[in-house]
Amino acid sequence: MFDAPLDFIALVVAGVALFLAHKAREDAAALRGRLGVLEAGAAQAAARPAPPPLPPDLEIEASAAPIVAAPATSPGEPLPLEPETATEPASARAAPAIPPPPADDRGFEEQIGTRWVVWIGGLTLALGGFFLVRYSIEAGLLGPRVRTFLGGLFALALLGVGEWTRRRQSIAEIEALPMANIPAILTAAGTAVAFATVYAAYALYDFIAPATAFILLGLVALGTLAAALLHGPALAGLGVVGAFATPILVSSEKPDLWALYVHLAIVTAASFGLARARLWRWLAVTTIVLDLLWILPVLTFDPPVVGPYAFHVVAGFALAALLVVCGFLFGPPIDDGRIEPVSSGSLAAYLAGATLVVLVSQHADAALITFAVLIAATLLVAWRAGAATGAVGAGAFLVFVVFAEWAVRSVPEVLVLPGGALPGMGGPALTEPSVTLHLIAAAIFAAGFGGLGFLAQGRSASAIIPVVWSGAATFTPLALLIALYARIAHLDRSIPFAILAVLLAAAFAAATEVLTRRESRPGLMISTALFATGSLGALALALTFELERGWLTIALALMAMGTSWISLRRPVPFLRWLAAILAAIVVLRIGYEPRIAGDDVGTTPIFNWLLWGYGVPALSFWVASHLLRRRADDVPLRMIEAAATLFTVLLAFMEIRHAIYGGDVYRDTPTLAELALELCVALAMAIGLERLRVRTHSIVHDVGAVLLTLFAGAVGLFGVLLVENPMQSGAAVDGAFVNLLLLGYAVPAVLMLLLSYAVVGRRGAAYANTIATGALAFALAYVSLEIRRLYHGPVLTSGATGDAEQYTYSIAWLTFGVALLGIGIAVNSQRARLASAAVIGLTILKAFLIDMSTLTGIYRALSFIGLGLVLVAIGWLYQRILFRRRPPPAAAAPSAS
Repeated sequence: MFDAPLDFIALVVAGVALFLAHKAREDAAALRGRLGVLEAGAAQAAARPAPPPLPPDLEIEASAAPIVAAPATSPGEPLPLEPETATEPASARAAPAIPPPPADDRGFEEQIGTRWVVWIGGLTLALGGFFLVRYSIEAGLLGPRVRTFLGGLFALALLGVGEWTRRRQSIAEIEALPMANIPAILTAAGTAVAFATVYAAYALYDFIAPATAFILLGLVALGTLAAALLHGPALAGLGVVGAFATPILVSSEKPDLWALYVHLAIVTAASFGLARARLWRWLAVTTIVLDLLWILPVLTFDPPVVGPYAFHVVAGFALAALLVVCGFLFGPPIDDGRIEPVSSGSLAAYLAGATLVVLVSQHADAALITFAVLIAATLLVAWRAGAATGAVGAGAFLVFVVFAEWAVRSVPEVLVLPGGALPGMGGPALTEPSVTLHLIAAAIFAAGFGGLGFLAQGRSASAIIPVVWSGAATFTPLALLIALYARIAHLDRSIPFAILAVLLAAAFAAATEVLTRRESRPGLMISTALFATGSLGALALALTFELERGWLTIALALMAMGTSWISLRRPVPFLRWLAAILAAIVVLRIGYEPRIAGDDVGTTPIFNWLLWGYGVPALSFWVASHLLRRRADDVPLRMIEAAATLFTVLLAFMEIRHAIYGGDVYRDTPTLAELALELCVALAMAIGLERLRVRTHSIVHDVGAVLLTLFAGAVGLFGVLLVENPMQSGAAVDGAFVNLLLLGYAVPAVLMLLLSYAVVGRRGAAYANTIATGALAFALAYVSLEIRRLYHGPVLTSGATGDAEQYTYSIAWLTFGVALLGIGIAVNSQRARLASAAVIGLTILKAFLIDMSTLTGIYRALSFIGLGLVLVAIGWLYQRILFRRRPPPAAAAPSAS
């Protein structure tokens, strides 16, 4: 009996493996028989004599005969023969075809016997070695040194048997199965036992020093990678994982970073070399990932030692450039004009590692210089090998990350404070070492990316490569200029930075002009558009740097308008999306700080910084939408239209709050004046959008008009009629006729009436009738509240309601209803006549429900008399004018017979 369940499982696996191995041997014999048949058939075909040559006269006739195309036949139908050759035997006309190799029709049993058994056998051998060591420990048969020695012998035995079987297969000319290579499995088991033996000698028994164990494990890993050249990818995976895991297995109280990274460089070189020799892309990617994981220890040192980490990223970058990048030095070949992901990703990965070193070291000089060298090397490699062009875009982005972090590290307030100058913060001196080094690096980066991006145009037969270069050429200088402005000028007004922006705009404009005159090349149109966009962006930045409050918000809005204009001259879809993206950034910016300019927006109504911060972007977006609509109605256009509508609405509402509350746009308690103005503005904009959507057929204008109408309805119902109604709030109403009642009730009633007529025939009848009902309600409310104001003065809630006031309400409502009836009859409007009926009906209800119980004396009599006369008169009008019935014609008298 066995003591451990794991031993019993191993025994069962071994028994199954022996049985299946016997079956695999029989299948191998059958395969050798098939191979012999194929070789015999090929030998017979080669031994058959060739047909005799034609006589000279027949050769001349054959050469002079015209060539006639063979008639079309189906794929399986033989070509028709000439009459004189049809009688010849088939053996004299063509050699017998070599039989095709048998199809791969291995069944379930054959796959078990030829593949799975090999993997199980290799695993069993490795487990057997581990169990042997375990048994010797538990039984106390052998000492630690002997056990370690025997483990090493067992590893060497497995390696030797694996090499012997590989050579036997090679001598016997039997090809190994790709997924069940017996020599590879044996070699992998041997290397696994070797790893375990060395690690046990170091970690369990302290027979060898950490340095010795480190070297031995590294040698085993490198030997495994070397053996993978002969034994396949499985062994390569084992070797690369073991090589990169060796530093984890071997620990030391005083870690030597230089020894660690020299070891990793050797392992990376071996792994990249193997990946290049066998063209294993997966091995190169795995090596890059594992190699970059060893850059993470830089996070644990404070302050970090830059030298070893810089060596690590430089060595990895150099090896990747030499062996991984396609089309460069020793890299694999590739077709021209194609960006290869592994080539570009390998360089970008090591650039990211160098970026991490710069950030963690707080922009140490050595780290920044290393980063600059790798950026320059990236541009050089991408210039020579188009497959690595993707790394150019990654390098441009990482350059911005480095400089943006440098700016934010010194002035973190730029992330939490609104745009504009930061008071009390003076800029750093340009002679400071850190500032000087970053200025020099920024100038080199801008010149490198910009110059090479311009020179790269027309060098490639592919369109994507010059576009990537031009995108990096325009993005990098602009991004660096913004970062330096934030770090040095602290977002304050700066004439030198404005001059630099103008010079940069001129350079981009010159590049645009030169590219425009060139003959058409792949990607040239897009690249020209990108340089033109860069010129507009630089001009927008110049305005931002020159203004007293340098807002990037305004600059981005102007860039969106300029990009839309360029898209008309260069119809590139990317430019339309670029304009939309810029508009989205501006919208997100106002979500962070709606005042844009911060607290100091000024106290002058209308003409303040809100007009600049919202008016310029709104105007820019409206112009951009007009330009984009000339080409197509697509998603970018709708985004621009939505931004234009949003900024227009926000400009009006923010200016209203600013004017009413003395500059305090964040006041949380609205008043009747604010709500009245917002209601009027919303209704006026809804009317404008309703008119505009008829011309543009834009879904944005359609939805915007509906949303503004709903907003106006909510403000009017809950704000103006209910909460802030002077009869409810008790607020004073100054002025007899020109007052808040006129603004809050009469003007909205007129605007609602106009809106209802604007949507007639274009939206549903219920939609238009609802708006007309709102107009009627606001008009009636204005008449009633104005009467209240005349009787009670500014405070409408003061005093009791007398008989004269009640009578005045009745007379005014009745007069209003009659006026509506007259308008309906004059213009033949059924809606006006129905509105008149509603008002008169309400007056009748008031007379019977209120006047009869509250009025006394002459007022009650006059109220009912006046109402009765009006009702009779209305009935007469309906009978005589609107629905006048003509008498039927008289029947003709019968004629006398």
